[in-house]
Amino acid sequence: MASPSGLPVFLLLLVCLGFSYVHSDDGATLLEVKKSFRDVDNVLYDWTDSPDSDYCMWRGVTCDNVTFSVIALDLKGNRLSGQIPDEIGDCAALKSLDLSFNELFGDIPFSISKLKQLEGLDLAQNRLIGEIPRLIYWNEVLQYLDVRNNSLTGTIPQDIGNCTAFQVLSLQGNQLSGQIPSVIGLMQALAVLDLSCNSLSGQIPPILGNLTYTEKLYLHSNKLSGSIPPELGNMTKLHYLELNDNQLSGCIPPELGKLTDFNVHGNRLNGSIPLAFQRLESMTYLYVPIFISSILRNLSSNNIRGPIPVELSRIGNLDTLDLSKNRISGSIPSSLGDLEHLLKLNLSKNDLTGYIPAEFGNLRSVMEIDLSNNHLSGPIPQELGQLQNVFLLKVENNNLSGDIMSLVNCLSLAVLNVSYNNLAGDIPAGNNFSRFSPNSFLGNPGLCGYWLSSPCHASRTTERATISKAAILGIALGALVILLMILVAACRPHNPVPFMEGSLDKPVNYSSPKLVILHMNMALHVYEDIMRMTENLSEKYIIGYGASSTVYKCVLKNCRPVAVKKLYSHYPQCLKEFETELETVGSIKHRNLVSLQGYSLSPSGNLLFYDYMENGSLWDALHDPEYARTSRLTEKSDVYSYGIVLLELLTGRKAVDNESNLHHLILSKTANNAVMETVDPDISTTCKDLGEVKKVFQLALLCTKRQPSERPTMHEVVCVLGSLVLSTTPKQVLPAPPAPLPSAKLPCYMDEYANLKAPHLVNCSSMSTSDAQLFLKFGEVISQNSG
Repeated sequence: MASPSGLPVFLLLLVCLGFSYVHSDDGATLLEVKKSFRDVDNVLYDWTDSPDSDYCMWRGVTCDNVTFSVIALDLKGNRLSGQIPDEIGDCAALKSLDLSFNELFGDIPFSISKLKQLEGLDLAQNRLIGEIPRLIYWNEVLQYLDVRNNSLTGTIPQDIGNCTAFQVLSLQGNQLSGQIPSVIGLMQALAVLDLSCNSLSGQIPPILGNLTYTEKLYLHSNKLSGSIPPELGNMTKLHYLELNDNQLSGCIPPELGKLTDFNVHGNRLNGSIPLAFQRLESMTYLYVPIFISSILRNLSSNNIRGPIPVELSRIGNLDTLDLSKNRISGSIPSSLGDLEHLLKLNLSKNDLTGYIPAEFGNLRSVMEIDLSNNHLSGPIPQELGQLQNVFLLKVENNNLSGDIMSLVNCLSLAVLNVSYNNLAGDIPAGNNFSRFSPNSFLGNPGLCGYWLSSPCHASRTTERATISKAAILGIALGALVILLMILVAACRPHNPVPFMEGSLDKPVNYSSPKLVILHMNMALHVYEDIMRMTENLSEKYIIGYGASSTVYKCVLKNCRPVAVKKLYSHYPQCLKEFETELETVGSIKHRNLVSLQGYSLSPSGNLLFYDYMENGSLWDALHDPEYARTSRLTEKSDVYSYGIVLLELLTGRKAVDNESNLHHLILSKTANNAVMETVDPDISTTCKDLGEVKKVFQLALLCTKRQPSERPTMHEVVCVLGSLVLSTTPKQVLPAPPAPLPSAKLPCYMDEYANLKAPHLVNCSSMSTSDAQLFLKFGEVISQNSG
């Protein structure tokens, strides 16, 4: 007897029984796996052994369409705790295992080595300890291994050379020690190699230069020594090289002149900036990622010598130039003023001489300039008054002369330090200068004004002492006024009214500032405690600015933070404001009002101590673009506006409608993985590929990033949109590289890795498959598409 297809019935029964056996076996294995996990959110609620339960339909489970074997297990980001069970190795057909971003602890089970078909293993962001099982490194089909941000120990064995199919290897953020095995240089398929944030030592193997398909190499925050191998210049596709915070020495190899992002901060490098870094006109144009950082993002904290190359001005897309804490000498090239996209310039703590170039007035986008601790001389150029976006200007500890009147027009300036120079003249009293403390002007004997409690002299050593009749009359009248004031003071009764401690009528005694405690939160603290905890109100503790104050964060002895508000001015009206604030806020208790904990009168400004609030100020909430802060538009402001237009087109809504803010709405939807709910119905019904719509959403949110430096340029936006159009057309098939290709059934693992400009700075708890996290990863993915 045969079946209609000709297959004997007994064979058909055997096949069915075989499928049933596999089905029940994998189902039982998964139920054993479930027993080992503590599922606080009950995400595995449908993993049951009821008769009508099909484990291929269980959450996080993917089965083969023919054999019904489990081929993928995705349980990331579900707050699962407990140990990874040995039974996981019994899912023999498993190709992808993702348990990342949970709370798993203990060792990685040896049984994972039994998964001979495993192509992707992701255990990132857990609390795993111990060594990585050695047999995992014998898996010849494994393409993706990510165990970053655990507490794994041991060394990277030579056996890792057997994993010739690796595309992504991330061991970042563990406690691995020993040397980097040279055999990694034989893993030709590697696209991303991340060994950062461990305790690896020894030299960087020169054989890594053989990795001609590697685009990102992260070795930062280890204990690597020796010189940077020039062979790394053979990595023809390498764009990102992070070597910062190691113990590397020697010169920077000129062979590395084709990188897009190069960071060697915090090493012991010496020599000069290589000539290859001076000829980057076409190179940076060809390799411009979504997040521009440029090759010279950070060469700081080394022993680099020699002058600043004039040719750096040719890097047209440079947005950050940090050469601080080196031994760079000579003058500052005036051609740096041609860097129209520059946002941050830091040349501090070098041996620079000469003048500040007047051409710096052309840096219309710059937000931070730090030239402190050099040997610069001459005046502060009048042209700096044209910088309407500059937020920070530090030129302390130089030999500058002249006045500071040109800075009055820098209305967005919030941090200023011109101390310890040879500056002279009046300190401006108007515009934004009321926000600066006396510490901004110390060590300039020629500067005068109420800031420094030093009157402006009637004559200057540089001026001819000419006294006219009008001046004599003015002096006489002034002397008469002073005499009258003395007489009035002498006639007043000499029995001042005693006052209680903390009284608002108490005279200001700046010689020994006191801290007045209003509530128990700050009990047992004195003024000196606050100064020590904030390093005398150091800039690194600043959390905000106001029209007449700076706000600092201070963590008290009881580990509770407070916000310290420093009022700038010693004008009488500011003292009145201080008293009024104490009288009102200090006496009111309400759940919607921040509580005043105490106050102090000090020579550096009157201080108010409030409860610390995590979410910023009301001003920050009401104003995502910098135009509201500076009243000036930049190219990145235009990018922001374009992003808002994209959101309007995608949703069919207005940017602001009554009290509804479209941008805030989209951000809230991304957090709940519901951004596609806002798509205009006309788009939903006509668009064939909603995946492309999601990419445009992602691009719009990149354009509207809060920090202007994190937004793409319009050129990049055009490239991205062009790549989306081209992605629907067939591409030319190129010859396959000699390295193994990824499985056709699985996505390219290089795209699944957190391809950020600086992954070590990212809060890894946000990495999941929700829209909010996809937006974070989108920059690098789209840069690959547009390349």
